[in-house]
Amino acid sequence: MSQDLNRRKFLTYVGTGVTALTVASAGLGAFAPKTQAEGTKAASHLFGRKKKVSGVKFTPIEASGKDELVLPRGYKYDVIASYGDVINKSGDTFGYNNDFTVFFPINNSNQHGLLWVNHEYTSDLWVTGAPVNGKYSASQIQKLLYNQGGSIIEIRQDEDGVWKMDTSSKYARRISGLTPFRLTGPARGSKAVGGVDIVQGTFANCSGGKTLWNTVLSAEENYESTSEAASLNETHYGWILEVDPFDPNFAPRKHTALGRFHHENAAMGLTNDGRIVVYMGDDKQDACVYKFISKNKYVESRKQANSDLLEEGTLYAANLGKGTWVALTIEAVQAAAKGNADILAKFQTQADVLVHAHDAAILLGATPTDRPEDVEISPFDKSVFIAHTNNAKHGNIHGHITRFLETNDDLGSLTFDFEIFACGGRQSGFSAPDNLTFDSEGNLWTVTDMSSGSMNKGVFETFKNNGVFVIPTSGAAMGEAYQFASAPIDAELTGPCFTDDETTLFLAVQHPGEETEDINNPTSMWPHRKGDNQPRPSVVAITGFKY
Repeated sequence: MSQDLNRRKFLTYVGTGVTALTVASAGLGAFAPKTQAEGTKAASHLFGRKKKVSGVKFTPIEASGKDELVLPRGYKYDVIASYGDVINKSGDTFGYNNDFTVFFPINNSNQHGLLWVNHEYTSDLWVTGAPVNGKYSASQIQKLLYNQGGSIIEIRQDEDGVWKMDTSSKYARRISGLTPFRLTGPARGSKAVGGVDIVQGTFANCSGGKTLWNTVLSAEENYESTSEAASLNETHYGWILEVDPFDPNFAPRKHTALGRFHHENAAMGLTNDGRIVVYMGDDKQDACVYKFISKNKYVESRKQANSDLLEEGTLYAANLGKGTWVALTIEAVQAAAKGNADILAKFQTQADVLVHAHDAAILLGATPTDRPEDVEISPFDKSVFIAHTNNAKHGNIHGHITRFLETNDDLGSLTFDFEIFACGGRQSGFSAPDNLTFDSEGNLWTVTDMSSGSMNKGVFETFKNNGVFVIPTSGAAMGEAYQFASAPIDAELTGPCFTDDETTLFLAVQHPGEETEDINNPTSMWPHRKGDNQPRPSVVAITGFKY
């Protein structure tokens, strides 16, 4: 991106003020926020929500090719946990390739809580060692499974403002490819999953979500290679799983009613009549966007018992050509497959529909799209944002962000309209949007997912390393992207998550040095630990957010 373009965007954005633009465009000038600093707490309101301190009061950075996590002036990061770090008294260690993060406050604190972290995949070079004659040994498979899944760590911000992990935590533990999970919903115990109701482990954990009852949802994405290497039944993976980070007696579970595919995330909201809705993306080329609507209504006082809402309901896939949500039911599938013996043999029960959700969706007319990754619900107007990362098969090299507008602003609606909110490319400064989150000023924060093998080459050269971008969702600067962070070499930034007061942003730095071929000559050594011999995926806490 040219310096002139950066300067124009910067002056437009900062000179006018994002908050002023947002309020003016919404006709809410009379309710413009009046902030008063009191420590790190905010005292004003915007759109009926508490305005916090994240904002976008920073000078956007230039694209960078440095082997460093580059931030705007005035911001810093603390490395909280890295691959191999001990997380508890039992000696459990932090897994590899951290991804999604979500913060669970302890006693409503913004300086103390639990952090759930996904671990997506491992590395032959740095974790397991290469397979011999195409096969891993038993000890290699143990490492392969242990270092995926999730970590629950306890973290604190000390008096000096530094975030650290508390390894004496009574909560800290690992959920991995070795942890037993129970299946829930229509596929539990069915022939489609081999007749079982307990399965081994979770892996390929990409993004996820947080439930209204304070548990975590984690999404199993590219599960094929690990399940094959470990000789595990492939139908036991590719689900949305649920864990209670505070309660080890809450049995980890996989909710089959939400369908099986290459799950990227799970964004939870409420329909206008009080039922649970979960939006999900299927991260592969020519895949669909889904949502699940529970049969029964959410009751806050039921707390974690609300988990059973994810066991019964209807799974839908989006038909963008008609603007409709298509119900994936066995009756609809069998009607569409009438006369086709092979398809009818494949789909005999609702469990079959859920296990083969993508095939059912395409059969029923859902729209194949360009790698739908993160899907998030705007807390301001309930529009739904979808990161369509890219699809070279269709010439969509740099991806785009799609915005669904549900009829009557009801997440339970079965009809919708949509728009292309932002497009990747030279004109916007970003390529391959991936994880999304919102701040309290209505800005969309997105990280990018250019593959490590394509970065800094050809049509990706101008973007340099992957990054974090902030995009206003309303006002004169709507759709403009401002770069907040740049990743180390070969790395991807994932799992952005704010503390409730938005004074800290948690971020995962995944696969630094992934293109390394010789361990004696790594392409990255981030986080540059003194005396270390390898790059390490790590979770960081970014601070410096001001009024």
